[in-house]
Amino acid sequence: MGHHHDHPHIDPASGDRRVSISIWANGLLTVVQIVGGIMAGSLSLIADALHNFSDMAALVIAFAARKIARRPADAQMTFGYGRIEIVAALINYTTLILVGVYLIYEGAMRMIDPPEIQGWIIVIIGGVALVVDALTALLTWSMQKGSVNIRALFLHNLSDALASVAVIIGGSLILLYDMRWIDPAITIGIAVYILYLAFTEIGGPIRTLMLGSPPDIDGQRVIEAVRSIEGVQDIHHVHLWQMQENMAALDCHVVMTEAGWQRLEAIKTEIKGQLKTRFNIVHSSLEFEHIDHAHQNANLYGHE
Repeated sequence: MGHHHDHPHIDPASGDRRVSISIWANGLLTVVQIVGGIMAGSLSLIADALHNFSDMAALVIAFAARKIARRPADAQMTFGYGRIEIVAALINYTTLILVGVYLIYEGAMRMIDPPEIQGWIIVIIGGVALVVDALTALLTWSMQKGSVNIRALFLHNLSDALASVAVIIGGSLILLYDMRWIDPAITIGIAVYILYLAFTEIGGPIRTLMLGSPPDIDGQRVIEAVRSIEGVQDIHHVHLWQMQENMAALDCHVVMTEAGWQRLEAIKTEIKGQLKTRFNIVHSSLEFEHIDHAHQNANLYGHE
């Protein structure tokens, strides 16, 4: 039987406030890291500042997407604007992949020729970055369970917090043992982790935008449930998809028996009730066909 996840409800205004605090925090951190990077002569801090700037851009995209997603359906967007959050998540995961690839390249270049680094400034600014990244991750943690958009954001911040820990360790080792190669080595490790996170998560938004069937609903069981209702002969031209992240939908043609055709409205109500209670499919468009006038050799899926 299909199932659905329970998502904690967070007041939209409270959620917006959390995201806007995160935007300001990342903006200030970017400025601090650029200034610190120039003072320390550290390209790695400036590179990390650019990484944080990409986070701020991610936050702005997510913030805008949350606002737009609440708009009601209109003539231009008859399904509403909810999918903008899926688009935002895809953009954010794509930027994570680009950042990860860039950090691997940058780390490899520095392994070949490790630069002079001011360890103290790296440790201090790394500490500040860790506090900001941890705060941002904390603000978005409880929100990310119910939103792929905020989840992309949360993973951005989590990877940053881990990067900051690594930067502090690297700065400390540079101070204690002059291990300058440790900085690029840690950078490559973080980049590999970022790529792993992004590639494992990006499939969800792509599947939704491609109108794929919801991963937590067994389509075959949905079909069997409809077929098992008395008065239903068969179904075909099935489209099972996600209108937006937590809202599944079903379109299909239902072939009725002669007896079923006589009580069409009652059967329609029963089908919709089963779809909602058993599979949490809240939107269904059903086209009914009399058994004597049904499509012949129709495909189960699609519309051919």
